[in-house]
Amino acid sequence: MTDIIKELEERGYIEQLTHEEEIKELFKKESVSFYIGIDPTANSMHIGHFVALMVASRLQKAGHKPIILMGGGTATIGDPSGRTDMRQMLTREQLDANVEAIKKQAERFVSFEGENKAIIVNNADWLLDLKYIDFMREIGSQFTISKMLAQECYKTRLDTGLTFFEMGYLLLQSYDFLYLHDKYNCKLQIGGNDQWSNIIGGVELIRKIGAEDSYGLTFKLLTTADGRKMGKTAKGALWLNPEKTSPYEFYQYWRNIGDTEVKKVLSLLTFLPMEEVERLSSLKDEQINEAKKVAAYEITKLIHGEEEAKKAEEASEALFGNGGNIENMPTTKIEDENISILDAIILSGLAPSKGQAKTLIMQGGISLNDNKIADISYKLSEKDFKEGYAILKKGKKIFHKLEK
Repeated sequence: MTDIIKELEERGYIEQLTHEEEIKELFKKESVSFYIGIDPTANSMHIGHFVALMVASRLQKAGHKPIILMGGGTATIGDPSGRTDMRQMLTREQLDANVEAIKKQAERFVSFEGENKAIIVNNADWLLDLKYIDFMREIGSQFTISKMLAQECYKTRLDTGLTFFEMGYLLLQSYDFLYLHDKYNCKLQIGGNDQWSNIIGGVELIRKIGAEDSYGLTFKLLTTADGRKMGKTAKGALWLNPEKTSPYEFYQYWRNIGDTEVKKVLSLLTFLPMEEVERLSSLKDEQINEAKKVAAYEITKLIHGEEEAKKAEEASEALFGNGGNIENMPTTKIEDENISILDAIILSGLAPSKGQAKTLIMQGGISLNDNKIADISYKLSEKDFKEGYAILKKGKKIFHKLEK
């Protein structure tokens, strides 16, 4: 087996390990089943899940077995970690639909074929049928309230209001690990560093019940140089679903990262060799923009595929010819977001008449937010203005911004 833990350390993934030396020895001598949990609170993963998926992918490529756990059960409560309020409760139907959407995204990172093929499980299959009294006798008796309240995820909520409902999340996630350990010989849970308390809960539960082969690993959260979480845009999260964040917007986010963030992004979110990461991140002044272009292309390719990455790159190159900032793009303010595509083309000056606007569309020369427009009767709508603006493109190099 390759020394995958050393590789993860060298790339800057690892934040904490529960039993460092034991984990390192375990990964050197056998194929390890590990799991990562994803609560389907939306119909898409966002950039915060990206590091977890990359770690899972790297572990699998090194010969280990991923279990992708969809939290169809735990999401009915919601993880209180990092929250100042209680999460919105979703219906079972909403959760089931979200699970199916996220499964498709996970398949871009892990393989479901071969000797160490990944599996996807949904904890709704075992959590929703638990009997409360039996569960509390068997599992609840292994946890003390004083120890739980000492954990950061609960301490920060005591003043604003922490429900007993939410406190049950740690018990359920810990039980998930026990369930996967017993059924699939799963020995490791991985997650972001904000999951440390939950992961410790599962590791200790398994060991209290009598097994000594449970471990936890957390990786660093994707943050900016000043400690803020990366992936926040004017309209919220940077989603992996192209309908929620277009490939162009996705590409542009990484194209515009700060100079000090280049090495972290290339290390954690691409498969480029570390030698190339070091070379690119050592570039100075204007040259560092070349590293940002590489990062944007490689990351967009992973999420949206090579074709969409090339389209986004091409659009960005034309845009950056206008000075490198979307604010430098010619802009027209519109009063009605439901403007017809023909009127939008004329208003933006991309064509002088409806006849020429129709010809451009029929010849495939007009794109909206990097999506080709084929319908001359198309009307813009709210979904076209995700960041408060929409981008019209004529041909390959002429851009115009429509602002609400």
